[in-house]
Amino acid sequence: MARPELILLDEPSLGLAPLIVQEIYEIIKGINAEQKMAILLVEQNARAALGIADYGYVIENGRVAMGGPADHLRDNEDIQEFYMGLSSEGTKKSYREVKHYRRKKRWLA
Repeated sequence: MARPELILLDEPSLGLAPLIVQEIYEIIKGINAEQKMAILLVEQNARAALGIADYGYVIENGRVAMGGPADHLRDNEDIQEFYMGLSSEGTKKSYREVKHYRRKKRWLA
């Protein structure tokens, strides 16, 4: 138990202040880098999770809808719009400006 090969984390940022979330993610990244430990992270905060991840998956209705290297997911227009609240120009959008979600889920086609 003292030297695990894998850590499982479920929503480590849930309900925390942004500064604390940033600190938690720096600790997670440090554990991964310094101890060469694999980390399986389940998180709705896509921006924070993809900021430290090497690889990611998007799960929709209990199935994997998309997966790939974290940098490819971060750069994906749909991921940016639906999970990060950004437009294709990289600017923040309000909830009301985001196109209808079901109509634009291209990756599930």
